[in-house]
Amino acid sequence: MTKIVFVGAGSTVFAKNLLADILSFDELKQATICLYDINKERLETSIKVANRVAKVYNATPTIEATMDCATALGGAQFVITMFQIGGYDPCTITDFEIPKKYGLRQTIADSLGIGGIMRALRTVPVLWDLCEKMEKICPNALLINYVNPMAMNMWSINRKYGIANVGLCHSVQWTRWALSLDINVPENDIHYVCAGINHLAFFLEFKRRLPDGTNEDLYPLIRKVIEVNRVPDDNRVRYELFKHFGYFVTESSEHFSEYCPWFIKANQPELIEKFNIPLDEYPRRCIAAIKGWNEMRATMEDENKELEIQTSNEYAALIVHSMVTDTKRKINGNVMNNGSLITNLPKECCVEVPCFIDYNGIQPVAVGDLPLQLASLIQTNINVQGLTVEGLVTGKRDYIYQAAMLDPHTAAELNLDQIKNMVDDLLEAHKGWIPEFK
Repeated sequence: MTKIVFVGAGSTVFAKNLLADILSFDELKQATICLYDINKERLETSIKVANRVAKVYNATPTIEATMDCATALGGAQFVITMFQIGGYDPCTITDFEIPKKYGLRQTIADSLGIGGIMRALRTVPVLWDLCEKMEKICPNALLINYVNPMAMNMWSINRKYGIANVGLCHSVQWTRWALSLDINVPENDIHYVCAGINHLAFFLEFKRRLPDGTNEDLYPLIRKVIEVNRVPDDNRVRYELFKHFGYFVTESSEHFSEYCPWFIKANQPELIEKFNIPLDEYPRRCIAAIKGWNEMRATMEDENKELEIQTSNEYAALIVHSMVTDTKRKINGNVMNNGSLITNLPKECCVEVPCFIDYNGIQPVAVGDLPLQLASLIQTNINVQGLTVEGLVTGKRDYIYQAAMLDPHTAAELNLDQIKNMVDDLLEAHKGWIPEFK
């Protein structure tokens, strides 16, 4: 019997969506679903929601719940991570407020930049602990990671552990959907090749199949959006990048604006309005989610209240179903480059590339060289990721300083002494959440 473990199952809404995806497949309706979390209250809500989802899909899974990791991992074939270490209060607040004192503003701060670095420092040790337990308890299980900062997490895991793993994001799917609306082409008609790193991957091909069997390049339609002044307000940054680099990036404008040195500048505040950049966006989202949690929880737990349950466009259930039934599919996954997938990126970094899935698991596709301008842009982010991973592996503080110093946005705003002092302040504020650095 297939056993799937949700690590961080107290992320109830996300867990609900993945459960709907899994239990919508006939072959998985009797799977064992183990919900693991360290928050008892949220775990109890997730148990109730899981049973409601099962009822909607006429499924009869075995639903287990535990606050003990080792118990959860026993007999697991798939382990899905979906947690956030440190939460909004205190850690996200710290990630935003201390940099702000130095004049460094952020939007999301969960994948790169100083916020992404700090999130990696408190997340990777927890993932390492999980992987160590998996090697002892369920060494043949596949780890499916949704936790950010994706690239740094996956890179760190693969530096120390040999368990099968893949990192998943929804930026590729969501960008295809958004562009389909912009160019008025049905989403399911669009075929693409997308590669790069997480949150900085690009559509190398973006086409649709015509009735005569030929392929139509859809990039001219994307350029037309700019020409006729129809760029959506929440997508101005990505279209601006497209104008200059020639390919469309997968991550949202609010994310991408802090992955580069061009859009958030204290000495050019007019850029914020011009490109509609939502500074401090992630704290606002956190506050809204916390405020709405009790009301949402009541709805999710009350059998008499309608609960929106539908399948999503996430990849996790597709992976599980493909490996259980030997159904062949293609996704985009975050895996190690190993020097052969994207040949003009570092051999040891984590890349996001097309992957085939079947009974044999995740099979990444070699892409070859990226266009030079894309590889060069991506490398600026890989510099930060690699130094952060090295700092975590060695415990040396200098690598954390250097990661922050090479971050494109941070370097555009602060000098070296300011960056070093800011990192010291953040490390001090995060004591108890992160390892000690020498």
